[in-house]
Amino acid sequence: MNAVVTILIDGLTYASWLFIVAVGLTLVFGVLKILNIAHGSFYALGAYAAASFVGWAATMKWAPGFSIVAMLLAAVVVAAVMAPLTERGLLRFFYGRDEVLLVLVTYAMFLILEDVTKLLWGANPYYVSEPYSLFGNLHVGVQTWVGYDFFLVALAVVVGLAVWWGLNRTRQGKITLAVIHSAEVAASMGVNVSRVYMAAFSVGIFLAALGGAFTAPMISVQPGVSVGVIVVSFAVVIIGGLGSIEGAAIGALIVGLARSLAVHVAPVAELFSIYIVMAVVLMFRPEGLFQRTQARKI
Repeated sequence: MNAVVTILIDGLTYASWLFIVAVGLTLVFGVLKILNIAHGSFYALGAYAAASFVGWAATMKWAPGFSIVAMLLAAVVVAAVMAPLTERGLLRFFYGRDEVLLVLVTYAMFLILEDVTKLLWGANPYYVSEPYSLFGNLHVGVQTWVGYDFFLVALAVVVGLAVWWGLNRTRQGKITLAVIHSAEVAASMGVNVSRVYMAAFSVGIFLAALGGAFTAPMISVQPGVSVGVIVVSFAVVIIGGLGSIEGAAIGALIVGLARSLAVHVAPVAELFSIYIVMAVVLMFRPEGLFQRTQARKI
C-alpha cells in the first residue's frame, strides 16, 4: 500500500509541472498552428530567471516567502521580454508557410536561446533551495513528503482552471476559440487575429517560464535542461491530442504516473516507459485522446 501511495504522489508531482509547461505548448499550437521547439528554451529561461530573482531577493534580506513572488515575477519578465521579440520579430513573417519550415525556424531559435542562456548565466549549475523549504514536510502514512511538492500540484490545478476559465468564460477567450476554429472567418468578422496570436503566444511563453521557475527549486538549473523538457512535453501533447487543454492534463497524468511506476519498479526503463505509453495510445487513437475540433470543410 505504501508503495502505491508513493507512486501516485511522485506521479502527481511530476505531472503537475509538466502540465503547466505542456498546456502552454498545446495552446500555442491550437492558436498559431506552430509546433514550437523553442518552448523548452522558455522553460529554461524561466528557471534561470527564477534562480537570479530568488538570489537577488535573498541578498536584499527579504522574507523567505517573497521567493514565491520572485519566481512568479521571473516568469512574467521572461514572457514580457521574449514574446514580442519572438512573435513580432520572427514568427509573424512565417505565418501561412509550410509547417515544416516553422518547425525548423523554432528549432533554430531553440539553438540560439541555448547559447544565449550560456552567455548570460554561464555553464555552472544554479540551485534555488530557499523556496523548497517554505511549506515544511507532510506525513502521508509512513512516508514524509516535502510540502513544496503538494504546492506545485495545487499550482497546476489553479493554472488549469485559469486557462479553462479564460478560454470558455471570457470575451477574449471566446474570440481566441473563434480564431482557433477559423482564423479567416474570425478576421472577416473584424477580429484582430494578429493581436490574438500575440496574446496566445505570450500566455504560452509565460506558462513555459512559470513551469521552469517553479521547478527550479527541485532541480539543478544548468545548460541542457530544456532538451528533456521539450521532448517529454511533446509526448504529453501527442498523447492528449494537439491543441487540447483537457488532453494536456490527461496526458501529463499518464506520463507522470508511467514515469513514477517505472522509477519505482524498473528504473532503467524510466524514459523508455513514456514512449511505450505514447506508442500504445497512438496505436488506438492516432489523433490523441482528445482530438482538437476541426473547421468543417465545405
